Amino acid sequence: MKNLFLFMLMSFLLIPVSGQDSQYQLGPESKRQEGIPQGTVTRILFESKLYGNFRYYYLYVPAQYNPSKPAALMVFQDGHAYVREDGDFRAGIVFDNLIAKLQLPVTIGLFVNPGHSSKDFPEIFFRSSNRSDEYDELSDRYINFLQNELIPEIKKQYNISDDRKMHAIGGMSSGGICAFTAAWQRPDYFSKVMSHIGSFTDIKGGHEYPNIIRKGSKKDIKVFLQDGTGDLDNIHGNWWLANLEVEASLKYKGYEYKFEKGTGSHSGKHGGAILPESLVWLWSDAPK
Repeated sequence: MKNLFLFMLMSFLLIPVSGQDSQYQLGPESKRQEGIPQGTVTRILFESKLYGNFRYYYLYVPAQYNPSKPAALMVFQDGHAYVREDGDFRAGIVFDNLIAKLQLPVTIGLFVNPGHSSKDFPEIFFRSSNRSDEYDELSDRYINFLQNELIPEIKKQYNISDDRKMHAIGGMSSGGICAFTAAWQRPDYFSKVMSHIGSFTDIKGGHEYPNIIRKGSKKDIKVFLQDGTGDLDNIHGNWWLANLEVEASLKYKGYEYKFEKGTGSHSGKHGGAILPESLVWLWSDAPK
C-alpha cells in the first residue's frame, strides 16, 4: 500500500500542468535580472549514519556572503525540486534577487534530497526509498539528522548564525509536513516554516496535527501555508481540507501565520509563482 501510494503521489507531481495550475505564472523575481549578483550552487553526496543511507544535497551560497558575518540559513526538503533553475520554484534565482534588493537577509540555502538505500539513485528523486520514513513521521528523528549530522558539515565551512530568528525550513507535500514537524520539535532552532501543498493527512499520523496544535503549548514559530482546492483526495485524506484544519488550529492558538489559498492541484506551480512574496513575508521579522 505504501509503495502504491508513493507511486500515485509522484505520478501526480509529474503530470503536465493542469487547467487549474495554468493560471500561475512566474514573476520577475523568479527570473534572472540584469546586474543582480549570482550565488553559487554546489551538489554534494552525503552519507547519513543516523539513517544509514545516501542523498544529494545542494548548497546555495549568495554572492554577498561574508565569512566575518553570520549568515541566515533556510533548509528545503526535496531540494532538487526547489533548486532547479527551470523548475517551479527556482529558489536560487529568487534568493539572488531578494538578497540583492535587501528584502531577504544574506541567506545560505540548504536544499536536501530524501535519503535512498544506495548510491544507485532513482531517476526521479521523489521516489527515493526513505522519503516517507523521513518526511511523514511526526518524531524528532529527521530534525536530529539535520542538527547533528548535516548542518554541522555546512558549518565547518560557512559562518551560519546561531540566532533562531535566522533559521527557516520549508518543503512541499510530505516535505511540507516534515518542515512543520522540524520546527514543532525544535522551535529553539527553526523559527519559520514554509509548507507548500503540505501532506497533513494520515500517511503516518499527520492528520493529528490540528488536535496536537490546539491541545499543545503554543510554539514560538511563524508559519506559511499554501494549498489549492484541486489538491489530492485519496485513502489518506483530503489535502485541501487537512490544510484548512491546520489553519483553523493555528488561528485558534493565536499563531502568526499566513495561508495562501488557490485552486491549483498537487503541484509546485502556485507555490513557485508566489515564492518571492512568501519569502519576504516569512523573513520580515529577521534581525536587520
